[in-house]
Amino acid sequence: MVAEMYRLKLELDGYRVVMAKDGLQGLRLAEERPPDLIFLDIRLPAMDGLEVLERLRESERTRQVPVVILSNYSESDLRERGLKLGALDYLIKSQTTPNRLSSSIEGWLRET
Repeated sequence: MVAEMYRLKLELDGYRVVMAKDGLQGLRLAEERPPDLIFLDIRLPAMDGLEVLERLRESERTRQVPVVILSNYSESDLRERGLKLGALDYLIKSQTTPNRLSSSIEGWLRET
């Protein structure tokens, strides 16, 4: 339900959004057609988000795709690991509105 809320806002703001049902599908979709930006949760079925991020960074095709982690987990060790693996940012869902997420996209894309 939360993902749908973000998807709706991003689409209303003119972004094309593709959602994956689990980490494996997300990785496959990114490999098939590398996106401009990935929002990645930590807790995902089939493969957790940090493993997805590791594999994205190992692949020549997806190595440079910007990734922003959007998670319910606020533990500093998860944040540090995600940033060390190459995430641009680590956001906590309860502190991130769809408006904030959408308005930050241009800045993240400029960072890459």
